[in-house]
Amino acid sequence: MKVTVCRKEHFNAAHRLFNSEWSDEKNSEVFGKCNLPNYHGHNYDLIVKVSGEVDPKTGYVIDTKILKQIIREKIIKKFDHQNLNLDVGEFGTLNPTAENIAIITWQILRKSISSALDLKVILFETERNFVEYSGE
Repeated sequence: MKVTVCRKEHFNAAHRLFNSEWSDEKNSEVFGKCNLPNYHGHNYDLIVKVSGEVDPKTGYVIDTKILKQIIREKIIKKFDHQNLNLDVGEFGTLNPTAENIAIITWQILRKSISSALDLKVILFETERNFVEYSGE
């Protein structure tokens, strides 16, 4: 029997959606307000879900204190109050869309969470717009 443990965190970050291979007009057409040259910000909500068997000795799938520490150390410290395009190396050439932020978040967390556990990341860019990624 699998159980899913969830942790919700929050961070604020700026970004600009832009494809350097396209003209300014094409970027504006595709990305609209998200392409503003002076960037714009979001108040992101991040939900990390870890699923697996309950350890009979601890009663945990994963200790939530440890999960909290991993997320804060690896993601929040890296992304919070940063310009994703300029300050976060993974987005040097990768467009920081919600989809790509979720993928990068998952890749970073996957290195610190046992491969015996399933991992899913849900990233809310706004109250109504969110993406999910589970490594597939």
